[in-house]
Amino acid sequence: MIGPRFTDPQRLALVRALHTAIYLLMAAAVVVVLYGGVTGRHGPWLWAAAGLIFLESLVFAASGLKCPLTAIAVKYGAARKNPADTFIPERFTRLTLRIFGPLIAIGFGLIAVRALRLGWS
Repeated sequence: MIGPRFTDPQRLALVRALHTAIYLLMAAAVVVVLYGGVTGRHGPWLWAAAGLIFLESLVFAASGLKCPLTAIAVKYGAARKNPADTFIPERFTRLTLRIFGPLIAIGFGLIAVRALRLGWS
């Protein structure tokens, strides 16, 4: 629960801000993994990004393939149908899984191929 002194619209704004920040961080992590797969560059940033994607995938799977923050946003006043749970326009976020899913698979696939065939030190 977000502090008792906040109104529901304020709570919704906080949830949306948090969700937007997580969304942007995860989008950046996908780009890092894809970049690592394409270029063969690796290091702490790649492994941190891979860890974030793994953690996000676990949370998403454990929540029935729905973001748990969406339910919280609805609780605080977001519409039930097509809830505005981020500050990113819905026309971009509604295709998240369709866009990022294949990019994640390609990135990790390329990383696996490089690691197995070329050997990373």
